Amino acid sequence: MIETYAYARAGLLGNPSDGYFGKTIALLVKNFRARVLLYPSSRLEIMPSKADMPIFENLDDLYCTTRWRGYYGGIRIIQALLVRFIDYCRDEGIALEDRNFTLEYESSIPLRLGMGGSSAIIVAALRAVCRYFDVDIPPPSQARLALETETRELEVPAGPQDRVVQVYEGLVYMDFRRELMESRGYGEYEQLDPNLLPNIYLAYRTSLSEGTEVFHNNVRERWRSGDPAVLDAMSTWAHYAEQGREALLKRDYATLSRLIDANFDLRTKIFRISEANMEMIQTARKAGASANFAGSGGAIAGAYENEETFEALTAAMKPLGVAVVKPRIL
Repeated sequence: MIETYAYARAGLLGNPSDGYFGKTIALLVKNFRARVLLYPSSRLEIMPSKADMPIFENLDDLYCTTRWRGYYGGIRIIQALLVRFIDYCRDEGIALEDRNFTLEYESSIPLRLGMGGSSAIIVAALRAVCRYFDVDIPPPSQARLALETETRELEVPAGPQDRVVQVYEGLVYMDFRRELMESRGYGEYEQLDPNLLPNIYLAYRTSLSEGTEVFHNNVRERWRSGDPAVLDAMSTWAHYAEQGREALLKRDYATLSRLIDANFDLRTKIFRISEANMEMIQTARKAGASANFAGSGGAIAGAYENEETFEALTAAMKPLGVAVVKPRIL
């Protein structure tokens, strides 16, 4: 029996420039995880989890469940991963033994809130099959393979940030500049000491569940067409990540909080921000915390000064139906 895990993540700075040759800083959130079990069997089988079951109590249950978890579970992304894994092994000249297995998965990561739920399932499954077939894939290639599972196999628009931090874990500064990504397929990834971080919170609101493809809608088309506003924003976000790295190394938390706020404020000029998402951001800031999207909307992250601020933040978010947690990074 092989048991593997991968965890949720929260973007802190630079997001969403990772899909546009930018730079980001993100951290692992071990409060939530994807878990995979893999064991030998006579046939190859991917077992469905609750998210794959098309069984509902009634129409209202179907409606609420679908709005929460979307129209698909994890079977298709695991199947897509296995296809990419086989392609990788063939390209690298790695012969895989003819050994079948059964793979089970489950996840506690809040769905469709920009916390890396689907990529965590992929990374956990990749770790399991690598152990089962005794295949050693370098971390940069693991992250790229996990990304290509969604972008190449399933044609889901996504950037590399989630997979990188989920593979490397901890706190990671990522440089995805074009010359690196196009010449070798991955960027420069620097693991930073999580102890450099100030007090960090993560807040999420399940009623805002929506996929990345919904949030990003036409931004990629605008970027490809050379829209000056989008090009400038991507460059600015990358610069925020650079400045954030320097602020962390100096423990300049005032500058870091300013950058976190600026990162989100720039998003409002490029993306359509829902009223409920704006409410979360504004509520966090009124409580004395900085606030930025943790991903693509529905979850926010930022820094706070002390326990008094955290308590004020938690109390202010409760009437909105928003949960607030302190991320466990290590």
